[in-house]
Amino acid sequence: MTDTRVLDIVSLYPKEMNIYGDTGNVKTIELRARLMGYKPRIHQYNVGDTWPEHVDMILGGGGQDKGQAIISDDFFTRAQQIRTLAEEGVPMLVICGLYQLFGEYFETREGKRLPGIHVLGVHTVGQDTRMIGNLVEHSEQCGPIVGYENHSGQTVLHDDGTQPWATVDDEGTGNNGTDHTEGARKFNVIGTYMHGSVLPKNPQLADFLIKKAAEHRYGTFAPQMSDEQKAQLDTLDALAGAAFDVAAHRPR
Repeated sequence: MTDTRVLDIVSLYPKEMNIYGDTGNVKTIELRARLMGYKPRIHQYNVGDTWPEHVDMILGGGGQDKGQAIISDDFFTRAQQIRTLAEEGVPMLVICGLYQLFGEYFETREGKRLPGIHVLGVHTVGQDTRMIGNLVEHSEQCGPIVGYENHSGQTVLHDDGTQPWATVDDEGTGNNGTDHTEGARKFNVIGTYMHGSVLPKNPQLADFLIKKAAEHRYGTFAPQMSDEQKAQLDTLDALAGAAFDVAAHRPR
């Protein structure tokens, strides 16, 4: 495969951090990028693997406290590389457990503190009460987004350039249940509690990430699609819209 229109996409710790169907995010990016005329190249990076030469996007999923502990040491060997990529504008979508570890620290309910890699200005503290259920949030970049949150960690944003990724309407939802924020964004790094997996039901977010990845690699976003590829994307968008409507109207 030549490098022409290639997008190198890292699936970060899929063995340990993929308990809520987050592989669906990788598959969605791969399919939509291909239909747009790009050549997505997926790199599954697990503990001890060789880091790829090129990285245009990082996708990471959720995991239990045990999974976070397993990856912690290896994660720190990659911390500076990830921070540099973030500062260069590489788009990243990290869900739940990895969202927490992209912050300053995650403190478990038992009081054990797992340090983060300081990409996002947030910290998280585990609580006894879980925030769980379907959720519609409102993102300035991507409009309404539907997903499924399931976390006991409460996350607080710091005033260091990190912005909320989205807002939520109801008390007891989002980052911490009180400030009506959900997720965090700095540079093109997005952390969120939205499981689902989130991208199949929210193609506008997938396309946002693909656009930023193409701009990082080539300086511009230039889809090249046949009529058949456009029709396939239209079909996917229609199915996503139907799935969005169903999920948005389910009780928590």
